[in-house]
Amino acid sequence: MAMEVEQVSSTKLKANSLGTIGVVILVLSAASPLIGLTGAIPTAMVLGNGVGAPMAFVLVGAILLIFASGYIAMSRQVTNAGALYAFVGRGLGLPIGLGAAGLAWWAYTTVQLAVYGFFGVVASGTLANYTGIELPWWVLTLILMAIIQVFGYLGVEIGAKVLLVLMVLEWGTMILLSLAILFTGGAGEGFAAGEVWSIGNLTAAGISVALIFAFASMFGFESSALYGEETRNPKKTVGRATLISICLITLFFAFTGWMLIVGYGPSNAVEAALATLEGGDPAQYVFASGEQYLGSWAPVLMSLFVITSMFACNLAFHNGIARYQYTLGRDGVLPKSLSRTRASGSPYVSSVVQTITVLIFILIAVVTNADPIAVVFYWFSGIAVVALVSLYVLTALAVLVFFAKNKGTDAGLWARLLSPILSIILLGYSLWLIVGNFELLVGTSKEQALLLAATAIVAFVVGLGIFLIRRTRLSPDAMADLANEVS
Repeated sequence: MAMEVEQVSSTKLKANSLGTIGVVILVLSAASPLIGLTGAIPTAMVLGNGVGAPMAFVLVGAILLIFASGYIAMSRQVTNAGALYAFVGRGLGLPIGLGAAGLAWWAYTTVQLAVYGFFGVVASGTLANYTGIELPWWVLTLILMAIIQVFGYLGVEIGAKVLLVLMVLEWGTMILLSLAILFTGGAGEGFAAGEVWSIGNLTAAGISVALIFAFASMFGFESSALYGEETRNPKKTVGRATLISICLITLFFAFTGWMLIVGYGPSNAVEAALATLEGGDPAQYVFASGEQYLGSWAPVLMSLFVITSMFACNLAFHNGIARYQYTLGRDGVLPKSLSRTRASGSPYVSSVVQTITVLIFILIAVVTNADPIAVVFYWFSGIAVVALVSLYVLTALAVLVFFAKNKGTDAGLWARLLSPILSIILLGYSLWLIVGNFELLVGTSKEQALLLAATAIVAFVVGLGIFLIRRTRLSPDAMADLANEVS
């Protein structure tokens, strides 16, 4: 018997407000490679496979490109601000889709929480270093949250323009450093291509740990589909933006990671990375190299760009969460007030709700005196990795099922069959490695690490539970677009 539904009125996001470049900017900001470069590269080298760490980023990039083929094919069939929630709902049914929505919401929320904790510490230290003013980490975090809320309220176009400026500065400085090392020959030990790019690095001891940090540094590319309703020609724009973003992120980590090793010299690179970890500031691995090859101005600007990159990252994820909540409100799963938009197309109610949600978590951390790095940053970034990779696996399965049921599409054999099958295998194995070594990522005991990872399951179950409670309020559009008729 067909499920009864109730029409939910909603307003629209602003169509045609973004092109390929705009979406790429938002995606690259979400990936925030400077945070990954200063935190993940030295850690992956020390705990992972040494100077072969850049290979882990290339491997993850290759896996994501394989996944992207099916993802892009699906984006041409489903244009929805709910992105992966909509994809999973169309392929596996709306109940599983709502479980995926819970998983996506938790993943993006935990990313924001992790970055807010990291930002508070870095910004507080930088402020004290240059002005002598000492403030608690959470004060600066709250200021950042307020700034992000302003941009989230104003709309995605304004945010994209600001992010473009920050991205050019951030990426430009690191590429300049890499080129300086390249043209000066680094430490004089050669380019060590045989050591860094050896196929043996893919099976070396510690590769699983390096993969964990590579995944943690590269997620965010999937947010391209979130802006499908706001892009010009979304059938093409989302696909182009996804491929460009994955390729740029992969090349950035591969090239800059390699050049940093050349800069220190292969014989000294891992030892230098270890020294920065023991000193409690892995970013110095990058900053010290910048001072050596660019001059004393480089560490100053780099420290500022790490701060601005965190702003860019959290603004991008803020926009993403706001659009997930907007879609769920429009479809009647969450209160329909979340679907209200301003004249600019900004889902302002959802934006405010998202900020309040994150504020509650931050206040809990402050009241409980939780360490902003050891707890807020490491715990929540680890949870985000598990949740997002799980979501990728679900999406790959949904793509496979969808195209098996809908044979009349123009998707080729690779996109509709081979890509999703390979993605399920590769991402599933990666997820197994991540969970198996999760305590290294979050810095806790094995038992506590598994409990943290299990919150991803809880988020999925909560999403499914919301569907069971709210299903009679789902709009006909949601039923038709996302569930292929629930009966």
